[in-house]
Formats: sequence, structure tokens, C-alpha cells
Amino acid sequence: MYIADEKRYDKMIYTRCGNSGLMLPAVSLGLWHNFGDTGVYSNMEEMCFTAFDNGITHFDLANNYGPKPGAAESNFGKIMKEHMMPYRDEMIISTKAGYDMWAGPYGNWGSRKYLIASLDQSLKRMGLDYVDIFYHHRMDPGTPLEETMGALASIVNSGKALYVGLSNYDGPTLEKATKILDELHVPFIINQNKYNIFDRTIEKNGLKKTANKLGKGIICFSPLAQGMLTDRYLNGIPADSRVMTDGRFLKESNLDSDTVAKITAINELAKGRGQTLAEMALAWILKDGLVTSVLIGASKPSQILDNIKATENINFSDDEIAEIDRICAM
Repeated sequence: MYIADEKRYDKMIYTRCGNSGLMLPAVSLGLWHNFGDTGVYSNMEEMCFTAFDNGITHFDLANNYGPKPGAAESNFGKIMKEHMMPYRDEMIISTKAGYDMWAGPYGNWGSRKYLIASLDQSLKRMGLDYVDIFYHHRMDPGTPLEETMGALASIVNSGKALYVGLSNYDGPTLEKATKILDELHVPFIINQNKYNIFDRTIEKNGLKKTANKLGKGIICFSPLAQGMLTDRYLNGIPADSRVMTDGRFLKESNLDSDTVAKITAINELAKGRGQTLAEMALAWILKDGLVTSVLIGASKPSQILDNIKATENINFSDDEIAEIDRICAM
């Protein structure tokens, strides 16, 4: 029987999510990888236990996380039922809908039909009455924004989600969505977007600045650039790396000589700070207080413990920030 570490809340920083009352851990666990049917269930259990024992209260899923789509929610639901349901009120559980999930015209994008049906399916897979945060997973150019936001309002009013979020939105669309959700009195509190030292899209498209102006939180996925911002690829590509075993997200072409040179240079800066490259990359995202939480992925419990160390030093000098920017511009 799983019993959580009594000192778990002493091991994590918690930050208010925008102007809301909800506090999120600086590091959250994403179940995008390694929780599908190809994963080892006992390892999934240990990763969830390790995360929660170290103050990670937030577990982030989506309807299509797998493989196969839905598998991550099903496996997480089994872990909840067998071990963690006594701690449900101490957990923030989020899921999403917006990408292709099932066949036909009603299993994708942002219609009212799809979002409400998808969440009903997600709740069944996880064995939950509600999720804490439900996201629309991507902007939908074919559905009126009013319809998508109205669906989120209905979901909150039905009690199936406590808060809502938007994922992969840009700054201008975020402003329009916020206005609609405010008029509908929907507790929209958070944006989820890709962000890391190499990928500054949310700075370029205005999302980071706009979210702060509107009092919304930001949680970032791919903070380690699919593993590139770790020491894993400093000396070539390991045989068991994601590049070799799963080319869906990180490809060998991503690791050209220029990129490896940048990784090496950033790694030297991390050493000077007394951090690993991964620790510094996560700390860099949290440095200015505008990002509420970083979403880490893990294939084993030890990676979770390593990533949590990033919270021990999230302060950067102006010279360090300038040097990172200089290296990225090489």
C-alpha cells in the first residue's frame, strides 16, 4: 500500500497561478511519454510515487497521450484507483482535447461536441468525477472562438472541471479568448505552451507578455527540448536514446554539429553555476517569475529527482542570461 512521504511539501516551491487562488508546484509531471501501453506499469507507478513524494502535486495528461490514444489516462486511472485516490484532494490533475482522438468529424479540433464528449471519455478512463484543469489543446481556425469558449464554460458549470486552460494559443488569440471567458465568468487561469532555451516562440508571438498582462499563469512543456538540453547528447547519440527508439519527436537531424556546439557551450555555463545542463535549463525557464511551472517528462524515477534539483537555484545574473542568448544566436 502506497503511503506518501510526510515531508513532501517541504521539498517543492509552489507558485500562484496567475491571479487565481490556485498554487502549482514549480515542477509538474507530464504523462506525454512513457505512460502508454508500451510502457512498464510498475515503472509508471514508481514515477508517480516519486513525483508526489517530492512535492509534485500536478499531473498533466491529454486525451490522446499514449500510445494508443487514451492509454496514458487509463494507466494513470489505474494508479489512482489502486494507490493514490486517498490523496485526490491534494492533487492537481489536468487533461486536454483538441488534437485527433477518434475517427470521423467529431473527434478533433474545438467544437462543443468534441470537447464535451472527449472530457466525458477522459473522466471514465481515469475513474474521476472531475479534473482540476481542462485545456483546449490547440487553436481551431474552423470553429468560432465563441463556441469553443462556450464549451469550456459548460464544462466548468457541469462540475467536470474546476478551472480551464488554453494550450498552444498565441498572444492575440489569447486576448480574444480571455475576453469571452471573462464575460462567461469562467475561471480561465493558465496557458500551456512549448518553451525552452532553444524555442522562444512564446516570446515572439506575444503569449508570454500577454499572459502576464492578463494575470494568467503559464506552464511549459518540452523544457529540455526533447532531451537536447541534457548531457545525453554531448558525446554522440546513445543507442537507447529517443532518437533511435522513437523518432516521432526528436530526430537525428535536430542534433547537427552547430546544435551540439551550442549544447556543449551551454553545458559549460551550467557547470560554472554548479548545475547540470538539465537543471540550469529548467531553472532558466523559472528565472523571471512569469512561468508558473515547468512540465517534465521522465522515463524513470531518478530523472524526476534530478530535475527537481533545478529549483535549488533559479537566479541568474545579467551576464549569464546574456551569455545564453549569445550562444543560442551562434
